[in-house]
Amino acid sequence: MSLGILTNVAATYAENNLNQTQGSLQKVLQQLSSGSRINSGADDAAGLAVADGLAANEAALTQSAQNAQNGVGLLQTADGALSQVTNLLNRAVTLATEAANGTLTAGQVSSADAEYQNILTEIGNIGSTTNFNSSAVFSATATNFVVSDGTTAGTTTFADTIGVLTTASIGTATGGGAGEDLSASTLTAAGAAAELAKITTAIADVANQRGTIGANINQLNAAASVASSEQVNLSAAESSIRSTNYGQATSDLAKFQVLSQTGISALAQANSVQQEILKLLQ
Repeated sequence: MSLGILTNVAATYAENNLNQTQGSLQKVLQQLSSGSRINSGADDAAGLAVADGLAANEAALTQSAQNAQNGVGLLQTADGALSQVTNLLNRAVTLATEAANGTLTAGQVSSADAEYQNILTEIGNIGSTTNFNSSAVFSATATNFVVSDGTTAGTTTFADTIGVLTTASIGTATGGGAGEDLSASTLTAAGAAAELAKITTAIADVANQRGTIGANINQLNAAASVASSEQVNLSAAESSIRSTNYGQATSDLAKFQVLSQTGISALAQANSVQQEILKLLQ
């Protein structure tokens, strides 16, 4: 190669390599300081797209688990209220059995009926005032609980109907049954036996209603567990894509630091070679 000073090819090569090393060194330092292997689309375009997609799925699943738990809360509220209705009906059974006894006076039967009417009123109050998040719990309209991973195929809607609760429909089945009508129930010695049969039927209807609600609670709990499990797995997958591999990064750091030092030395040597041309001019 002839000697010249217009173009220092060796220095150009050394400078280019040094610039590339410095760029790689800065990238590694960014990965180490941020903890993320992908800090821009240029780092790994395909990996970034996958990781962002997984993050969207995670967000949907996290909220879906919360949706299911909210549904469980609503159903548990209904179940708790119906438990109190059962207690009240059990007291009504006692009163009806007492009123059917021929040894009671008319005044005693009247007193039993007064308490019985209060029980029916309280059952109606439970049905009309029980709320969850400012919404009536006992309704014939289905409440939808959505569990999704953010995709159409991965979306499931649970439509649960609790049913209304009034004295005219105690124990309304979630499937649409009418329930037992105690709205017109004047407790007398003569009609106590018939009233007792109606109350017993109402208790059975409420038990059936609570059983259906319990099954729906178990279903939503299972859906919440599945959503949470999927979210954890997707989070692990996203982390494996995004997170810095510190073993590899620290190894690259040492390599690029050495290359940076040798590159600077090589550039200095390449620049000094042209100084030798001055000796030819002496």
